[in-house]
Amino acid sequence: MGTLRRLVNCYQAFEAYSAAHIRPLGLTPAQFDVVATLGNTPGMSCRELGERTLITKGTLTGVLDRLEERGLLTRTPCAENRRSVTVRLTRAGEAMFASVFPAHVAHLQRAFSALSPQELERMNGYLERLSARFAPADDTTESMTPKSRMIAAARRSA
Repeated sequence: MGTLRRLVNCYQAFEAYSAAHIRPLGLTPAQFDVVATLGNTPGMSCRELGERTLITKGTLTGVLDRLEERGLLTRTPCAENRRSVTVRLTRAGEAMFASVFPAHVAHLQRAFSALSPQELERMNGYLERLSARFAPADDTTESMTPKSRMIAAARRSA
């Protein structure tokens, strides 16, 4: 399975390349994922944040705790459902997003610029087709978690 090995190696290399830029900014990759996801939004529930970041529920709680301790986000109970919490960036969190997100996109662009726009388009098509093959069939979605159903739907519509 040479393709599988290259796919995993590429993912690991991407993670290392990305983390090498994020850590000096004072964030872990998971913290950056949360800040980047919440940036330019009015906030969202913990459930939605977990689904958008793909950070596990157990890990997400600790990441949110640390970002809240740093004054970068707040968690407020939802008026409609007291069991739900809305997570928002604070002014300091928005300032962090405004400085780190564009810088990180530029950092990643340096790597992606090694490919032409046509190569990137072909690669996106191949990755979408491969992802669709891993997505469960519609008849199996009843037994899936909400997060898994959302991921499967997103892959099918991409």
